[in-house]
Amino acid sequence: MSSLIDSVNPWLVAVGLNTILVGLAWIVPKKLLTPAGLLHAWFLAILIWVTLGWQGYAVVMFYFLVGSGVTRIGMAQKEAEGIAEKRSGARGPENVWGSALTGALCALGVGIINSGFIVPSAQFLVPNLQSLLLLGYVASFSTKLADTTASEVGKAYGKSTFLITTLQPVPRGTEGAVSLEGTLAGIVASVAIAFVGWGVGLIDLLGVAWCVLAAFIATNLESVIGATLQSKYTWLTNEVVNIFNTLIGAIAAVLLAWTWISIIK
Repeated sequence: MSSLIDSVNPWLVAVGLNTILVGLAWIVPKKLLTPAGLLHAWFLAILIWVTLGWQGYAVVMFYFLVGSGVTRIGMAQKEAEGIAEKRSGARGPENVWGSALTGALCALGVGIINSGFIVPSAQFLVPNLQSLLLLGYVASFSTKLADTTASEVGKAYGKSTFLITTLQPVPRGTEGAVSLEGTLAGIVASVAIAFVGWGVGLIDLLGVAWCVLAAFIATNLESVIGATLQSKYTWLTNEVVNIFNTLIGAIAAVLLAWTWISIIK
């Protein structure tokens, strides 16, 4: 089946498949994306399919479906408390790129390598560049799903919520707040999507470990940013913080893998 898909022009498959999916998403009663969000997600999905094939597509779709699902956990309660995502969780363009910009850049890097635009000397300077970019891609979505799950589960079920910088009790939904329930849920989510990346052949089993560890590091650093900097700078919106979050996750995974390779050589 995968060989049949790979034999067809990827642009035709990407445009056709995602146009159908956008059409279905447009008519379903529960909106996961705003109209503008649908358009941007369409462009993103085409980019992922063309550069990484169905394997990369499987990872981003897993993130989108699970992430959208956990956002709706306890929605009525969170809306009543004023801590729910805006638009009842429907994603706009800012959410699409806040979550996926890092992954899209990693995918674009792989596409450039496969197109032969990277000169041999560049790959000599960074051995296994394509594998590292694939790891960064999976790690970015592993990080974002961990962050989304930890936040939404914590807001819905967190019994004790603490500010990460001081460990002082704070209300659920406070920027920079963490909870045991949310943290554990986030780890489970990062493991799940990392195994999807492994299952489709983008990373190896060791890469799963790097993704999970990187997601844990980045998610906690994101909470620190939320607790210390986000309220001080108007430009540091949730979407911008999400970009930093996924970028930290991708870089952390790549550095962990690169360090490990250097040690075992």
